[in-house]
Amino acid sequence: MLPLAGQGQRMQFDQMRRREFITLLGGAAAAWPVAARAQQGERIRRIGVLIGGAESDQQPRGNLQAFKGAMQELGWIEGRNIQVDYRFAASDVGRIERFARELVNSQPDLIVAHTTPVTTAIARETRTIPIVFVVVSDPVGSGFVASLARPGGNMTGFVNIEASMCGKWLEFLKEVSPALARVAFIYNPQTAPHAYYLGPFEATARSFGLQPMPSPVHSADDIEAVFKDLGERPGSGLAVMPDVFTGTAQVYDLIISLAARHRIPAIYP
Repeated sequence: MLPLAGQGQRMQFDQMRRREFITLLGGAAAAWPVAARAQQGERIRRIGVLIGGAESDQQPRGNLQAFKGAMQELGWIEGRNIQVDYRFAASDVGRIERFARELVNSQPDLIVAHTTPVTTAIARETRTIPIVFVVVSDPVGSGFVASLARPGGNMTGFVNIEASMCGKWLEFLKEVSPALARVAFIYNPQTAPHAYYLGPFEATARSFGLQPMPSPVHSADDIEAVFKDLGERPGSGLAVMPDVFTGTAQVYDLIISLAARHRIPAIYP
């Protein structure tokens, strides 16, 4: 088995946008041992990639195109010395769990886990296969690593957004709409790391004199109900939690269109 890049050493976490997760994959491949590269003609190395979003969404397509290009630049070419097995969960918890089992059972050399619910599902299935996680907000609180300085185990990766960003989102909303009196925070509790964000959100909202309104949703009907309520209450605003569910094209298009229709000041990750 190929060792995880940097395992046993201090893990460096960094803020990164979704489009930057390919850089991490390239770095992990570049750090694989020279001996392993010398053996690349003997057997093909295998990577499992589980994306939390849908294959039809623009962002995953762009990320994967960049991933393939970066891997080629590093000398790792699909069909020649690596095989990459892709799965797209489309924000469906059942698909995430099923695909996590499939990838682990295929025993790849490395698994790339995209988003917190995906990483959670894969971590339940293996404690030995190296995992690189991306677009994860709270790896310590989620139990993926023991600490930032000493992660331990078989996992490493990057944080995408720090919880204190909630304060900046609310600050922006207040600047856009000085008459703001309350702010809904929309998220799907099945897929979002809501415990990580809700505390800072509620504390910051109260410090600005705003009423925090945690607004869990599971479907388009739930989202429309939140906007109907906000539209009937002057001085309402909206923040959207970083979440694979709210980040899918169909859902964020709905949220943006409803915010425009109801004239609700809103901010998105």
